[in-house]
Amino acid sequence: MATLVELTNGAQLDEKESRLFEHLRGMGRVLVAFSGGTDSAYLAWAASHVLGADAVAVTADSASLPESHKRDAEAFVRQFGIVHEYIETREFDNPDYIRNDPNRCFHCKDELFTRLEEVGRERGFQHIVYGVNQDDLGDYRPGQNAAREHRVASPLADAKLTKAEIRELSRRAGLPTWDRPASACLSSRIPYGTPVTIQNVKTVESGEEQIKELGFRQFRVRFHGEVVRIEIAPDELDRALNREMAAKFTAIFKALGFKYVTLDLEGYRQGSLNEVLPLRK
Repeated sequence: MATLVELTNGAQLDEKESRLFEHLRGMGRVLVAFSGGTDSAYLAWAASHVLGADAVAVTADSASLPESHKRDAEAFVRQFGIVHEYIETREFDNPDYIRNDPNRCFHCKDELFTRLEEVGRERGFQHIVYGVNQDDLGDYRPGQNAAREHRVASPLADAKLTKAEIRELSRRAGLPTWDRPASACLSSRIPYGTPVTIQNVKTVESGEEQIKELGFRQFRVRFHGEVVRIEIAPDELDRALNREMAAKFTAIFKALGFKYVTLDLEGYRQGSLNEVLPLRK
């Protein structure tokens, strides 16, 4: 039998979801910035659930989004009948983005939201929404500044939904994204100060796809010039710490042009490249 705490939490979660649905319903027509990750997938599903064809999920056609993520996004919208489109973004034409200072994410989101605004004006969509959640508000995420400048709404955060709650609501709705590992654009694998190019993000993408083929689930490939730093989730790290797997990693990344192949003994942690930054708000 469920405990009182579980029942109370379930009621609170239902209330948050109802609040989210009501908020979206009041928006009329919305464009959803849809990367295919857990948060944006749940938001796209929720918007489609209450608005139907008046909610359009839009994915950036960018070199910084892995091709496998695009395939996953397409499969998701097909499964749930969500209206979906791609929009070309040109952040790699922006010297401020390529320079890769700590505001890189601002320039990426600024480009995305600018393109979405153009679509909205042309086609009569009143609102743009994106999938930032309550937990994200305490992290260093310059893209949130771009969202504020473009007046992009954050319905998940407004409903005070945390990542864990979004996963649970996604699970209850039957969304395959409910337990998808955290993901970020490929440019986030490049340390600040190292120029972001299509070539180096595609190198990272190739390496990550090959690690996925080895059966690892949560990991990152960090690009440090001649050195690659592989982060594997702590609960999968034991499987990576042996001579056989070391040889496989070495073969993969030497073939991609790296001179030195390293495994980070701290394992995967979200935003590890932010560790070199001073405290930011």
